[in-house]
Amino acid sequence: MIFVTAPSTVLNRAALDTKRVPKPILDRNITLIPRSGAGLALRLRMLFEHGLLRYLIALVPFPIAMAIWPHLALPIAQAPLPMFILIFFVETRVLAIPSEEKRRALASGTEIARGLDRLKIAGEDILTRLATGRRLTEGTLTLVVEQSALARVPPLTLVSVQTETPDPALIDLSEDEQGMIRDRLFDAELTEQNLHRINLADGNMLRAVPLELGTISAHARLEALARA
Repeated sequence: MIFVTAPSTVLNRAALDTKRVPKPILDRNITLIPRSGAGLALRLRMLFEHGLLRYLIALVPFPIAMAIWPHLALPIAQAPLPMFILIFFVETRVLAIPSEEKRRALASGTEIARGLDRLKIAGEDILTRLATGRRLTEGTLTLVVEQSALARVPPLTLVSVQTETPDPALIDLSEDEQGMIRDRLFDAELTEQNLHRINLADGNMLRAVPLELGTISAHARLEALARA
């Protein structure tokens, strides 16, 4: 599930403030409130990313047990240790791959390298199209692709375009630019699920693809004029 993160796609723009590029969001447990570009399924998946909701879901067996055995309701409610153990089990065994060996087995070194090469190619293509469409010629744009570390649920992918000039920031994106990112980031070979598997195996959930705008060829700029 891809969410293109930009000032115009979130209600709480202050959550996007940054002092460096690339800006991580998921590993900082930053709450994003989508304004647009997110259907109900994606909104629910983004909510599930936050620990409190997952903890409440993990604790559902306790109120069920209290309803089945009312005479045990008080002892069950006053049993924090079993609750903690259940939350720990769900977080470390159900929603995560506990063993580093098992994580590394998700993808070989060759698969990781090939997948990251394809991501770099796709990222540079996206940034080239964005920069030429905006007639940008100086500075550096960085496509930042961050995925959730939760392993056994549908992957959540936050994609943004970030810049360091004049100050570090996530740039705003038009609806056409957002659609272009969603259409061109993944393909039949490098799917969102494949990248998630690669990232889990490599232990790195944030990928950054920078592009120095001065390196964009005249041919690419002419192609952009033709598309316009």
